[in-house]
Order: sequence, then structure tokens, then C-alpha cells
Amino acid sequence: MLIRTLAAAALGIVSVVPIAAHHSFSAHYLEDQSVSLEGTVKEFQYRSPHAMLVFTAPAPAGRTQTYAAEWANPNRLNRQGITQDTLKPGDVVVVTGSPGRVAADHKVHLKGIRRPADGWEWGRGSRR
Repeated sequence: MLIRTLAAAALGIVSVVPIAAHHSFSAHYLEDQSVSLEGTVKEFQYRSPHAMLVFTAPAPAGRTQTYAAEWANPNRLNRQGITQDTLKPGDVVVVTGSPGRVAADHKVHLKGIRRPADGWEWGRGSRR
């Protein structure tokens, strides 16, 4: 009887505590490496669980490649002054981050970004 009561109590506690699961970025990105890409914003997806910046950048042989840069959660970005209107299609940006483990996916874990046209930047301690 005591075991059933304890099990029921434990189940009750677990069912009301929010679960905060999060994947490891190192499972998807080479966190010990860094790339820097200059390109043009195609789309800024300001959504949970992570904002995503889609941009195009020059690739070898004069081609253009589309990249997806995974950023932080919009709530965190908002606290740092980043809104859905911070980046617009056509903005030229320099994205710095960790490359994806699968090169063919063209993904980056965004660690820093700057917009040369007006000097705006985020990351590397700036968080402006």
C-alpha cells in the first residue's frame, strides 16, 4: 500500500512539473569549429524553439548557396533587443558560427552576426 501511495504521489508531481527538454547543439554542429559567411538575408523566422536566419552566400564556382543559421529562442533574443523586425530580406550580413556536422545541409549554429551597412551587430560580447 505504501509503495502504491508513493508511486501515485511521484506520478502526480511529475505530471504538474513542466518538462524542459533541449537538444545538444554539439549533436548537430561542430562546436569546436567556426565559419564566417557574408550573404544576403532571404528570410528571418522568428519562432520557437529557435529563430532561424535563412540567407544566401557565394559558393565555389560562382554559384550561390542557401544557408540556415539556427539562432537562440525568440524570448531570449527579445530580451537582448532582437525582434522579428531586426533583420529584413535583402539585408547584407556577416554570419559567424559553428558549421553543421553534415556539410550538405548548409547549416550554421549562429554565434555572431553583423550588418555592415549600419554597423549593427550581435554576439561576441556585443549583444547590442
